[in-house]
Amino acid sequence: MTSAYRDDAFATHKVEAMVKLLGLDPLDAEQWDFLQSQTTQDLQAAPGSGKTTLIGLKLALMADAWTSATCGVCVLSHTNTAKNEIADRVASLTAGRSLLRYPHFIGTIQSFVHTFLALPAVRARGVDVRSVDDAAFETAALRLLRHPRYSTLRSRVEHQRAGTGIVTQATFSHKNGELLVTGPTRELPFRADTTSGKQLSNLKRTLARRGIFRYQDMYAIAQQYLAKHPGIVPAVSARFPFVLLDETQDTSITQHELLDLVFAFSPTVVQRVGDTNQDIYSDVSVVSRTASAFPLASAAELPVSRRFGPQIAAVASRLAVRRPQQVQGRGPDGQVAVLLFDETTVTDVVPTFERMAAATVPEDILLTRPPRVLGARQDRGSSAAYPQSISCYVPGYTPAGRPTARRALIDAARAAGTQWRSGADSHQATTELWNAIRSSFIPLTGEGLPALGRLERSAASPGGRVRILLRELLVHGDALDEAGWGMLTEQLTIEMKLLADGPLEVVGLEFTPVVEAVTAAGGAPTRPAAVPAVRAVPGTIQSAKGETHAATLILECLEKNGRKFDVTEALRMVAEGGDPQRELKSVQAAVQIIFVGASRPTHLLVLAAHRDRGKPYAEAMIDAGWDLRDLTKR
Repeated sequence: MTSAYRDDAFATHKVEAMVKLLGLDPLDAEQWDFLQSQTTQDLQAAPGSGKTTLIGLKLALMADAWTSATCGVCVLSHTNTAKNEIADRVASLTAGRSLLRYPHFIGTIQSFVHTFLALPAVRARGVDVRSVDDAAFETAALRLLRHPRYSTLRSRVEHQRAGTGIVTQATFSHKNGELLVTGPTRELPFRADTTSGKQLSNLKRTLARRGIFRYQDMYAIAQQYLAKHPGIVPAVSARFPFVLLDETQDTSITQHELLDLVFAFSPTVVQRVGDTNQDIYSDVSVVSRTASAFPLASAAELPVSRRFGPQIAAVASRLAVRRPQQVQGRGPDGQVAVLLFDETTVTDVVPTFERMAAATVPEDILLTRPPRVLGARQDRGSSAAYPQSISCYVPGYTPAGRPTARRALIDAARAAGTQWRSGADSHQATTELWNAIRSSFIPLTGEGLPALGRLERSAASPGGRVRILLRELLVHGDALDEAGWGMLTEQLTIEMKLLADGPLEVVGLEFTPVVEAVTAAGGAPTRPAAVPAVRAVPGTIQSAKGETHAATLILECLEKNGRKFDVTEALRMVAEGGDPQRELKSVQAAVQIIFVGASRPTHLLVLAAHRDRGKPYAEAMIDAGWDLRDLTKR
């Protein structure tokens, strides 16, 4: 490892000089320890502990001292957002920019698997990869299912509840050197040797020969490739003597297993960084049984958060479910509040929060990090329990990524534009608007429209011109009058037909004035003078991972099993001071999501709970110094 870069890479004087150059706060002891570590280890980092900044600093120092022309640093993350943040940090320094090119690699785990394992395996079979995308696979699978050769399979799945998911989610899995076809739950409702089983396998393999895959397929293909060509492992590990894995808590078991196959038994130094208490995508009982479960018992910790102060830190500490951790808040002195409501005042929760944020947080900070309204669920379910989701608090709320039958394209453009201007997640806003456009322009032939990342960028191509119009919608969509909207959508229709290279069904392009849109959503036109300077953007807690807000409102929602309410359970755990690890698994899962939301704000954290459920904990809240407001008493 040390032969790839100079021995003095992390010398004290070099670290201090880099810290000064980047304008960072002085490092504490735990940060120094991680920064200078040159051996395999895990790092458990509290929310707001400067994890990403520390990673960027370490990479900048390594880049400055790197000497090898053929071996590189491999930086992996779970999402494109996290990957882009790291890439942006290293690119801010001249030395760091070298990490953006060969022999180094910065990308998602998915892109790493594609680049070095799965795509070479597919191409070795003479297959031209057309798409690796779940939505594109679904479209192609449903179209192919209509072919007469799959009549038995089609009849079988059409007579089952949500049966087409067996086909649209058919996935390769690797077992004993072979690729098997499994369903969405890995258990098919028919045996592989039946007619339906054989037709499903044939359909899946036909699409594979055409180069159409699901994301998960690539891991199975990569595993088979490694099994058949064991010499690849030493080649890849030799190429990357240092691997840094960010947001490790979100890495799936399949991803862990594949990375272990490549690096676990090699000389490569692997440093994994993350926060297990923010792992909201997996079952704790399953993850804890894996050999590479993060973090290992010997993990180092970053317990100090500079995002928020002691009040919010105390809440985060009480809600740490997977691994007990006393978060030390050394950020701004913040405030914690609870809003109690009932069925008649539920729609007052968000406006009250916006007024509290305006009164509590300096306006320049609100403009920099706009307030957010978060909930664990987007839609109401079939239960009579109330409230169940964000839509119960925000009349007319349309869940992200579902703009099709719910609203016209102009409404999706306005919502995406609001999110884009807020700076909360510009990539997500752009992706959601593109998904709305795809839902308004439906190809009648061909393989469907590409995902956003596969659109061409050249302005001479239909994809490039669509990108220009997409940005126009984001920037100016809510300011367009009926004539302007008509001209823009006419241009968009022309380019989308060229992009699809075939006929389209066009829906939802009608123009709706802003006032009518508000009224249709169940609200009333609001006078401009009554609108706060900074409005709160609603969305799911899950989508807000990694964000920092000036103020955050957590809306009480029904947990996924439909038996308990998440904010109430969080309030109870804080008030009673019990052991979170002794709670029911369903309660742990619900509270863990609340932990993610509650650790986003710098200045103001507000929890909303139904009065009947939150009132028993009022005394404990007041004793903790929280601001308790009962909206039913106004």
